[in-house]
Amino acid sequence: MRRVLILGSTGSIGTQALDVIDSRRDRFEVVGLAAGSNARMLEEQAARFGVTHTALGAADAERLVRDVEADVVLNGITGSVGLGPTLAALESGRTLALANKESLIVGGELVTSLAAPGQIVPVDSEHSAIAQALRSGEPDEVRRLVLTASGGPFRGRRRDELASVTPDQALAHPTWDMGRVVTTNSATLVNKGLEVIEAYLLFGVDYDRIDVVVHPQSVVHSMVEFIDGSTIAQASPPDMRLPISLGLDWPRRVAGVGAPLDWTRASEWTFEPLDDAAFPAVALAKRVGREGRTYPAVFNAANEQAVEAFHAGALSFLGIVETVERVVEAHRPPNELTRESLAEAESWARSAADRAIGATR
Repeated sequence: MRRVLILGSTGSIGTQALDVIDSRRDRFEVVGLAAGSNARMLEEQAARFGVTHTALGAADAERLVRDVEADVVLNGITGSVGLGPTLAALESGRTLALANKESLIVGGELVTSLAAPGQIVPVDSEHSAIAQALRSGEPDEVRRLVLTASGGPFRGRRRDELASVTPDQALAHPTWDMGRVVTTNSATLVNKGLEVIEAYLLFGVDYDRIDVVVHPQSVVHSMVEFIDGSTIAQASPPDMRLPISLGLDWPRRVAGVGAPLDWTRASEWTFEPLDDAAFPAVALAKRVGREGRTYPAVFNAANEQAVEAFHAGALSFLGIVETVERVVEAHRPPNELTRESLAEAESWARSAADRAIGATR
């Protein structure tokens, strides 16, 4: 029986994780739940699963991680506020099923230096796919990682066609049902840029050996190319319950958690190169990742501010990544990477982004 602590239980990842657990109560037990602000839903979930340990807000979630006995902590919190709970999970020696990519990206070496081999299990579908494919070879046999991207709602559009994009259009993702920030990040491809940094930190493959390819069907979730010319791809219908279930009990699989592909029906999988001119976020993220230190935290914080401004009508769609780039270029990192220096860098980035956004109006 795996004892599971779920952070972000009322969000998309959390609710799907509870669906997985509900279907296999012989295998998983929920020992704690934490939510951001939806107290009523949290209370309902706690009653449904007989949970007595709950928390509301990121600070209480971190306390919960330190106080509750669990085998695995699923961090499904959105945003860099998930860093504290991520560090707490690693310090406690528990398996960390990581859906909160921002905490790894922002924390960088603070996170990776705490993690024992195999302690972090990725829950993002792309990184789960890579982790599965990597089991086909040895680390020194890997030539490159290939992250797939759906292309979002604006796939195929030129840069000049994106100038008048509205928030409603940006939220109309063709494949995935996600929250506002993540869905907007998928439209700008910032999300894919963050995933490139995450792949580097998780798997230790250099940025020049991490590629992004557009795959609109979202069936091949990512691939690993090996030195002998073989490419191993992980394919399944777009259903987050599969990588979530693997995160809960890696590397064991949970039978029946998702439907397999129907090989009796004709289908088409297409792959296209990423248009860096229209979607420069991935190239910018690679630059940020190579710089390391507090640069990824600044990139993420500036983007969060820009996304909020876009949805408030204060910034254009193209202005999101333009603002992030201006803030990144103005950043001067501290000499030492600590939780305090990260917090200061994030605070500076949010203020710098707000100033840049105000200057565009």
